[in-house]
Amino acid sequence: MCTYTFSQLTEETIHGLVTLHEAEGALEEWQKMQIPLTDDEHRRLEDIKSTLRHHQLLAMNEATLWARAIYPLLVLAEQGHVRAWSGVSLKAAYPTFALEGEVDGALAPGIGWRIRPPYLIVHEAKRGLNAPDPLYQLYGEMLAAARMNSKRDATTEQEIFGCYTVNETWVFVRGVVRNMESEKPTFAVSFAPAYSGTLEAEQIVQLLKFIVAEKMAY
Repeated sequence: MCTYTFSQLTEETIHGLVTLHEAEGALEEWQKMQIPLTDDEHRRLEDIKSTLRHHQLLAMNEATLWARAIYPLLVLAEQGHVRAWSGVSLKAAYPTFALEGEVDGALAPGIGWRIRPPYLIVHEAKRGLNAPDPLYQLYGEMLAAARMNSKRDATTEQEIFGCYTVNETWVFVRGVVRNMESEKPTFAVSFAPAYSGTLEAEQIVQLLKFIVAEKMAY
């Protein structure tokens, strides 16, 4: 069995590991995946947006951008025992391959501040001409999280959400992993439209809240 770190994953590697089906998600379906913000969440969001308007986001390094523009929106989606996390280690084995590494962030349950299998994976795209494609790293992270979730609830089909960020733009992905015990699992993914973290922050948080609430209902 080969073990792959997330940073090693490419389009060719992913296609060798799983049967991948990609599609653009229907806009109206993603628009339904929203929970309105409370008055307090609106106030907190306006504070975040006000801060971002007065900064040159493109000039920020990756760590600063994450701290100011990405992580605060994840925190707004916290509900119950589900928290926003940074630097989350994932490791999962399928019958013919294993995946491991650290993801930039996640919304996941925690007990006593011990993280449990993630619901939503967040990957911050690296900058530069030689930076790896964030999509295939995100696919690997979602596959690892789905496998970890399946061990928790003993199901062989898993819905898993992820997103990658490019500067302050968010791209959400919904995935469904099937046939986990086969030599080549099936991974079907669909994409939401890209959201601007400064112009469409409210829609981002509403979608994050929906994903968390959906999983908490199980």
